[in-house]
Amino acid sequence: MSAPPGRPSQQVRGRAWATAAAYGLLFVFGVLQAAVGSFQYSRGFGNVPLAAVGFALAIGVTTAACGKGVRATGGALAPAIGWLLTAFLLAMPRPGGSVVITNTLAGQVYLYAGALAAAIGVGLGASAWARRQTAPPPRDRLPLNRRTGT
Repeated sequence: MSAPPGRPSQQVRGRAWATAAAYGLLFVFGVLQAAVGSFQYSRGFGNVPLAAVGFALAIGVTTAACGKGVRATGGALAPAIGWLLTAFLLAMPRPGGSVVITNTLAGQVYLYAGALAAAIGVGLGASAWARRQTAPPPRDRLPLNRRTGT
């Protein structure tokens, strides 16, 4: 039984909810990465903020992998937006004057390298998805030439 004209079928609506839930989970994943990184970014050896670099690389890899896995730019954007909103919100001073992400080398590396890595990850995730859309089919799936049989 098909849906009446102008009304989406139950299957289409269910697929839309699943897609929205997937993007919501990716957004929350970005928020969680930023929350953990915002409190742990200053760890390292001496003056080298290794944790800040590691968390920045993590959000870059996350956005690229999510974009490639979901096969849509939105899959890469969702964790990036969650990370950016959360990290920069935690970097802003509170009314009492406290700041979670301080204006130190580690804090600056975490914020700026993380934002750059998220942007690069979105670009890589989107480009991987776009390449798949425009790539020719593999040789073994090409139709046979009727004249030569190859």
